[in-house]
Amino acid sequence: MKLLGEDSPVSKLQVKLEPGVNPSHLMNLFTYEKGYCFVYYLSQLCGDPQRFDDFLRAYVEKYKFTSVVAQDLLDSFLAFFPELKEQSVDCRAGLEFERWLNATGPPLAEPDLSQGSSLTRPVEALFQLWTAEPLEQAAASASAIDISKWRTFQTALFLDRLLDGSPLPQDVVMSLSKCYSSLLDSMNAEIRIRWLQIVVRNDYYPDLHRVRRFLESQMSRMYTIPLYEDLCTGALKSFALEVFYQTQGRLHPNLRRTIQQILSQGLGPGAEPGGAAADSEPGLLLGDEAPSSAISLRDVNVSA
Repeated sequence: MKLLGEDSPVSKLQVKLEPGVNPSHLMNLFTYEKGYCFVYYLSQLCGDPQRFDDFLRAYVEKYKFTSVVAQDLLDSFLAFFPELKEQSVDCRAGLEFERWLNATGPPLAEPDLSQGSSLTRPVEALFQLWTAEPLEQAAASASAIDISKWRTFQTALFLDRLLDGSPLPQDVVMSLSKCYSSLLDSMNAEIRIRWLQIVVRNDYYPDLHRVRRFLESQMSRMYTIPLYEDLCTGALKSFALEVFYQTQGRLHPNLRRTIQQILSQGLGPGAEPGGAAADSEPGLLLGDEAPSSAISLRDVNVSA
């Protein structure tokens, strides 16, 4: 919410596509979390996890291979649970379905996640080990913890904590790389992007080849924008330019222009990475400014 502002239209679950609204800005992790809160709220209205699972299966079966809008979900929900429709749960004061979809700001209700503490405690304990002194002793204790057994979100949370603490001492980053780099490199993009952001924010050159390989294989804005932002914020802008020149032909034009705008920050007037030969569309006409500070995956497209 600090990035978006309380009244930002991007914080709505259902944003009208009208002049001035860029669809690329509407998919962000805030929206996913707010949407999760709404779906959780629907499940609590149902009160029976098995019946709600049955509803979800019926919904997917009915609409598979088609496009749907929010109202399709709500109509299906009320049709599946006629007793809830009779209770007018969609019109409860302060929790109206219409307000859930169209109001700006944070979700109207949030789930109780306290039971998750049993999963987050080991993550926090490992993070504390890596920030403790002396490093040799802490690293030995940390390396004995097998994070390959963790759930994906636990590993992501651990890396997010390291990201929040960056820049880290170089000896810590070196030990982290020795302990985890090969393992993380075999995991999915949600994990790898976080580790590579740690690499970039800490100017850890031995793992830059992993950053290059990732950007050469990923064409999604949610994975490319954070890395280019971090590369251009620090001392690795020339590296970012080099990778961009090599990959720009495979990027979607909208993504290519966004990265061009990020790369052009700090260049002289009229400078444009890639030039006219690289992109036949004139200039960097995105209608909004590129973000000026480093962002993480969970922020992407909120500010980018």
